Amino acid sequence: MRAGFYAFCAMCCFTADAISPKQRKVIMSEEHRPKCAVLGYGSWATAIVKTLTVNGHHVDWLVLNEDIRNSLLSRGRNVKYLPWCDIERSLITPSDDINAVVRDADVVFLAMPSAFFLKFMEPLTEDLSQKIIISAVKGIIPGDYLTIVEHINRYYNVPMSRLSVVTGPSHAEEVGQCRLSYLTVASEDSATAEVVKGLLHNDYFRCSLSHDVLGVEGAAIMKNVYALAVGMAVGLNYGDNFLAVLIAGCAAEMSRFLDEAIPIEERDINAAAYLGDLLVTCYSPLSRNRRLGTLLGKGCSVKSALNEMTMVAEGYYAAECIRRSSMRRNIDMPIADMVWEVLYNRASARDAMLSLTKILR
Repeated sequence: MRAGFYAFCAMCCFTADAISPKQRKVIMSEEHRPKCAVLGYGSWATAIVKTLTVNGHHVDWLVLNEDIRNSLLSRGRNVKYLPWCDIERSLITPSDDINAVVRDADVVFLAMPSAFFLKFMEPLTEDLSQKIIISAVKGIIPGDYLTIVEHINRYYNVPMSRLSVVTGPSHAEEVGQCRLSYLTVASEDSATAEVVKGLLHNDYFRCSLSHDVLGVEGAAIMKNVYALAVGMAVGLNYGDNFLAVLIAGCAAEMSRFLDEAIPIEERDINAAAYLGDLLVTCYSPLSRNRRLGTLLGKGCSVKSALNEMTMVAEGYYAAECIRRSSMRRNIDMPIADMVWEVLYNRASARDAMLSLTKILR
C-alpha cells in the first residue's frame, strides 16, 4: 500500500527547478501575461475562473459537460454550478480536451472533486513538470490515500518547488459573488507563491503566503471530516453550546495530528488556513460536508445520504484516510474516529455522538 497522506513527513523536497526571482519577473510581466488553465467545472472551479478573469487573465478551461460548455460560450454562465455568476466570454476558452487546455499553459489550476481527480487526469499526455501546478482541491484521492500535491509530485514529476496550494475559508458561492474572502497560497518556493498570488489577489480575493504546503493541505482535508461531525450534531438537535465545545475539540484534534504528522515550527493553527477554514466549514449551511452530516444525524443511511447530495462531500473519503493515518501513528482522535464509525462501520449517528459527549471537555 502506498504511504500517502500519513507519510507527509517523508516527502522529498525538490529545489533544483525552483523559479528564480528573474524568472518570476518574466512570468508576471505585461509582455508575458501568464497563460492559465483550469481543470474542473464545478462551483469552486467556476469561482476561480471568475476571479482570474476579473483580474484580466485569459483561461483555457477543461469542461467535460457539453451543456455547460455551450452555456459558457453563449451566455458566459455555468448553467449547472453558480448559474448566476457572469464570466467574461472573451476571456475563456472552454474545451473537453485536457491536452489542448494545458499544452500552452504556464500555470494549471486543479479544481475538480478529489473523487474524480484520476478520471480527469487519465487522458493527459502533456508534460506538467515545467509548469506551475496549483491545487485548489480540498480532498484526498480515494483508494490512493495521496493528496493532490503528493500525487502530482510523485506521478507527474512536478518538483515541489513548482507546486502550490490555494486554501482557506472560501465558499465558492461567496467568491463567485466577489464577496471579501481571505485565502492562503502555500508553496515551498517563495517565487512560485508570489506568482500564484499575483494571479488571484484583488480587492475581494485577498491572499497571504505560507510555506506549510502539506500542513494547509492536510488541514483542508481534515476540516471536512469535522464538518461531518458537526452536521451530525445539528441533525441530532444538539444546541449551540454543544457545537462550540465540539468544534473546539475538532481544532485541538487537528492541531495534535498536524504537529505529529507534519511538524513545522512556523505553523499558527489559529490562522485562517487552519482554524478559519475549519470554522466556516463547520458552521456554514453552505458546507456540503455539514449537509451530509446533518442527513446522517436525521437518520438517513450513509448510502441514501450520499445519493441525496448534489455535490461531492470530500469528508466521506477523507475519513478513511485520517483513520488509517491516526491508527498508524497512534494519535488519539475520538471525533474523527466517531465519524469513521458512522460512515464505514454502520454505527448509529445517535449512539456514536452520545458516546462522544461522555469524553468531550
